[in-house]
Amino acid sequence: MQEKELSLRGEKIILSPHKGIYWPREKALIIADVHLGKTALFRQHGIPISSQVLDGDLERLSEMIGRHQPEKLIVAGDMFHQDFNTDLQKFTDWRNTFERLQIILVQGNHDKLPMLQYRYMGIDLYKPNITIPPFQIVHKATKGKNEFLQICGHIHPGLMLQGVTRKTIKFPCFRISEKAITLPAFSAFTGLDTSKCDEECKYYVVAGDKVIMIKD
Repeated sequence: MQEKELSLRGEKIILSPHKGIYWPREKALIIADVHLGKTALFRQHGIPISSQVLDGDLERLSEMIGRHQPEKLIVAGDMFHQDFNTDLQKFTDWRNTFERLQIILVQGNHDKLPMLQYRYMGIDLYKPNITIPPFQIVHKATKGKNEFLQICGHIHPGLMLQGVTRKTIKFPCFRISEKAITLPAFSAFTGLDTSKCDEECKYYVVAGDKVIMIKD
């Protein structure tokens, strides 16, 4: 696995090809847009999406935890997709294997479970953000000036690249500007927003087991 180590605002962070960030000083993993429950919702409506999608997401998360041994997992919104269903029960079983891991959720637009459900799963809920200088973790980046560098999700950033066969392929990516680090959607079952960044950005593409900087 080829991770990418960066220094931003005087802080070391590590970009993982498993589509998350590890922040060593805080012993924290940061991910966004897990959308737990989405695959089960599609199956409920007769669309045959395999439960192995969720299995793969949880396996990647377990691998990140095993590699970095974090004390907390911070989710920058949209951890869940809808009401409690079989996917969420599977996640609850997974969560019980990491009882010592603190899970912090910054509420996203899809996170609409009852408060008791978050407590049942051992999740601390924050809104609209959690600030740990020099970073501020939010679901959707805010406009205007901010003294903190925001870490966010919401848009599922991607980049279109041309392969050796001249076929254009979409890749999930980390998108980094002076104001924000936009995380790739953690779930494998999401679309990608490949629209152009409004400001100067660096793109770090997730390509298999590597994170590669594409352009300045």
